[in-house]
Amino acid sequence: MDGDADLASPARLMGEPARAAMLVALLDGRALPAGELAAIARVSAPTASAHLARLVEGGLVRARALGRHRYFELAGADVADAIESLQRLAPRRPVTSYGQSATARRLAEARTCYDHLAGRIALGIADALVAEEAITPLEAGGSGMVLATDGPVARRLRLEAAPAPGRRPPVRGCLDWTERRPHLAGALGAHVLEVLLSAGWVARVPGDRSLRVSDELRVAFES
Repeated sequence: MDGDADLASPARLMGEPARAAMLVALLDGRALPAGELAAIARVSAPTASAHLARLVEGGLVRARALGRHRYFELAGADVADAIESLQRLAPRRPVTSYGQSATARRLAEARTCYDHLAGRIALGIADALVAEEAITPLEAGGSGMVLATDGPVARRLRLEAAPAPGRRPPVRGCLDWTERRPHLAGALGAHVLEVLLSAGWVARVPGDRSLRVSDELRVAFES
């Protein structure tokens, strides 16, 4: 029988500023090389390697070898959820430049949250799917179900082509740290993000996890 969870262990790993910057950078679900993570965290390559080794050992990050290079990614959706939850608790940094202001606006409108969509656009899509009874109402941290795939929004997002969820819940509510309401996660959330990227309705922004949103999608879903 195990005792209480050792909350201090992952908290120590996340609490160091350079490691925290790396973890946030990996929230977009992609694997990044150590050199890019070093630049993001503003540390030297040897320092970045030491930080990444601790994150891997602590189970927050995993490494993948591609040829002679190693890429690092979050160890799973649970880690992403923990980081997103801490962002809701953390104080907001002051915005001191136009560039920071523009990034903050993009992040609030649409961004990746591990393998699914977050921000105002994500809330608009979730609300539309719930309203046409394609999915059950979302609860933060709770699992739900797909109810129908023949509604106009469901057809537009190709819900009928969503892969089988496997071990993941098909629908999960992930509490949005900017909007304070749950957006769509789980297997269906990942599918919706892939559809939006493939159709060109959203596009990744180099350097952060915000997404550029097409005018068509903005008009359809942003409140």
